[in-house]
Amino acid sequence: MSQTKLPSRRKILEHFDRRDPVIAQLVREIGPFQLKKNRKYFQVLCKAIISQQISTKAAESITSRFWQLFDGHAPNPQEVGEMPESTLKGVGLSRQKVAYMKDLGKHFVEKSIRPHRLPHLSNEEVIGQLTGVYGIGQWTAEMFLIFSLNRMDVLPVADLGLQIAIQKLYGMKSRPTTKKIYSLGKKWHPLETVATWYGWRKLDENIVAY
Repeated sequence: MSQTKLPSRRKILEHFDRRDPVIAQLVREIGPFQLKKNRKYFQVLCKAIISQQISTKAAESITSRFWQLFDGHAPNPQEVGEMPESTLKGVGLSRQKVAYMKDLGKHFVEKSIRPHRLPHLSNEEVIGQLTGVYGIGQWTAEMFLIFSLNRMDVLPVADLGLQIAIQKLYGMKSRPTTKKIYSLGKKWHPLETVATWYGWRKLDENIVAY
């Protein structure tokens, strides 16, 4: 199973000074690596579904309205499953995302996803389970690995923020190819998540969280 303990600043700098000085310099500029483990797995996945293919600002607005449907407590699978589609669409969710959310709730209720088992599975096993949910693809599963399970070796090659960060950091004329990102990932291993997190911070000073 992948490492989940957050590495120390010293370990991060030792690793990237040796493997990729560009990231090492970024670590020195930005400061400590900060990633909080969010064990509210269902809520994290709801937020990830909401965030798919829309701006951060739009996602925050819809997430806030979605949470307000639950009278002050966090959404749970049973309630989402029973909630009328029109109510969910009323907070700004597309018909497609309502279907995704309903299917996610069903997987939790029927226990085809067992939250307490997820930390004990490999990255590939977690991705396999989560992508069995309608509307959850590789990217959403990778965000879960990073923000819920704090796996340190996740490389979300399809993440637009990471692509733009790499382009800026390495002075590329265009966005990097998947092959190029995988090549960088090999240098970063086993701290791909750390390099990705610093890349995100290069673009946005706010700490990313789910």
